[in-house]
Parts: sequence; structure tokens; C-alpha cells
Amino acid sequence: MTLAGPYGARVRRTLTPYALIAPTVLLLVGFLLVPLGSVGYYALQHRVVNEPYDDAFVGLDNFSRMLGDQQFWHSLLFSAKWVAAEVGLQLLLGLVLALIVNETFVGRAAARALVFSPWAVSGVLTTGIWLLLYNPATGVFHQLSEFGLADPATSVLGDPDTVFPAVVVAELWRGVPFFAILILADLQSVPKDLYEAASIDGAGRVRSFLHVTLPHLRDAIVLATLLRAVWEFNNVDLLYTLTNGGPAGATTGLPLYVAQLARKSYDFGYGSALTAAAFVLLLFCSVLYLRLSRFEGRGEGVQR
Repeated sequence: MTLAGPYGARVRRTLTPYALIAPTVLLLVGFLLVPLGSVGYYALQHRVVNEPYDDAFVGLDNFSRMLGDQQFWHSLLFSAKWVAAEVGLQLLLGLVLALIVNETFVGRAAARALVFSPWAVSGVLTTGIWLLLYNPATGVFHQLSEFGLADPATSVLGDPDTVFPAVVVAELWRGVPFFAILILADLQSVPKDLYEAASIDGAGRVRSFLHVTLPHLRDAIVLATLLRAVWEFNNVDLLYTLTNGGPAGATTGLPLYVAQLARKSYDFGYGSALTAAAFVLLLFCSVLYLRLSRFEGRGEGVQR
């Protein structure tokens, strides 16, 4: 049956937009809403794969268990410290590198390629590189020990006092290019007239940076730090392959703790509750951060 005439044309015009977005909606439902609903459902269940006889609805018991779980609080504290260190240092170093490669000098194209190249390296390959560098038998500390600059028995990944800065440095190598790329792209859109006007008013490089460059970069920095904070909070691949959460749980973040529960204990009910708590925490922090930063979208921050 086909619709003809003015009425049919009007119906087709009305339904066509919905038909066009239907595939996207179905994908969102299948890959976003269904997993979220599944996590919410299992968070209210006692669900241990190797104890199917004990499966039952437990309501909020998994969340009550969370409050007394010391490993949960330890992993949450580590995740907060990890995000603060990584995002802060990546932003600072990315900004510095972007300002450098934005200048005109001989070999700028090669310098940009060198700065951006770590972003193209996968997390597992990054781990392999840094495992070789940190290897106490053949790595950089072994080489330095030959000149008397380090202890030949140094194992930075096996010492609770040095493992955190060691994994931070490894992730910095991979994460700094993200900020450098975004900030460089925004730097190239700063109107030259603003710098000329600032120069006429007697502003030097520092004042031009503070009053022209930074206000223009504001929205890009807010968005980049938010995205990177979420990604770093959910970082599993590098920490898992570098230290597996060790030594003695010193580098176990919340996502890695959830993965260990699923892999070792098969406790999907409690793991789902932890995942739901992490989702709510990230959502709350993201909304709060956007409200406090008064993020309004590209271009409006320059006008304020």
C-alpha cells in the first residue's frame, strides 16, 4: 500500500527524518542503553558465575558491601590521584609543546611529527616499550648503574615507593600528544589582530599569552581535560600490563579492581555495583566540572 497525493507527500516528509536517524538510534540502544541496563540489573543481584545455585536478588546489598570494602576505597583513592597527576601534567606539558611547535623554525614539521607520534602507539605497545626501559637487567637504570648514577638492582615497578611515578611517566609519554594536538589546532585559529592590538597596547609575550592566548584556549582546555580525565579514570590496559595492579595493590585503580573481580572471583554482581558507582561518580564530577568552568561551547569563551 502506498500513500499518494498531498497527504502522502506530507506523511513522507514527516517520517523521512525519523527513518534516517533510526539506524543511529538502534545502535545507541544496542551498544549504550542495553549494557547500562544490564549493569544496573546485575548490580542488584548476587551473581557469581561459579556459584549459580546462589544467584538471587539482593537489592542494595552490593552497594552496602562497597562501603566496608577497603580495597574499593584504596582503588578509588588511587584512581583520583592518578587522574589528578596525569591530567594536570599532560595539560601542562601539552600546552608547552603546542606553544613550541606553533612557532616558526627550521624542522618544525619533523618536530610536530615527533611530538604527535606517541599518540599513534597502542597501550600494549607502549607498555612493551616502557617494560624494556624499566627492566632492571637491561633497561635505562642498568645502563646508568654502569656510570655509577643508579643502583644496579633498581626495580622501579617492584618498589611501592617508585612504582607510581614510574607508571605516571609511562602514561605521560602516550597522553601528552592528545593535549598538544588539540591545543595546537586551537592556537592556529587565534586571530592575529588580537596579538597586534595587544602589542600596540604595550603587552609583552607573557601578557599576550595570559590575556589573549589563554582566553581563546579556555573552552578547548576545559573539554580536553574532561575527556582525558574520564579516559584516565578508566585506564586499564597500561596499568594491567605494566604492573597488574601491583606491587601489593599499589597501582590498582577502580576499573582494574572491577576487572580483577570478574577475572579471578567471577563476582559479576558486586563488579556491576562497582561499575554503576563509578558511572554515577563520573557523571556527577563531569556535570559539576562543566558547571564550575561555565563551559558554553566553542567561540563563546573568547567573547567573555
